[in-house]
Amino acid sequence: MEESREQILTREGWTRQFTANEPRLGEAVEMYKEAGFEVHLEPFPKQQKTPENAELSQDADCRQCFDGFEDQYKVIYTKPSRDNPGLDKDLF
Repeated sequence: MEESREQILTREGWTRQFTANEPRLGEAVEMYKEAGFEVHLEPFPKQQKTPENAELSQDADCRQCFDGFEDQYKVIYTKPSRDNPGLDKDLF
């Protein structure tokens, strides 16, 4: 079975944060960078179907707002910056 894009990014140390479009997208990217994180943006995936023609259960209920506008959104991934490796430690 082929790895999904999200599985590849997770294996590389990226953590999925949330999906956004402008102006919140730019604000979030700036905030994460100021906090010492590397930021990676992925295109919001088009609606996908399983082999059984059923919507993927993970996103099925949450995708209605994005239908037809997927190209305007990005998924934000972060990981601690190489310059600030202590960010992966718990605060408490």
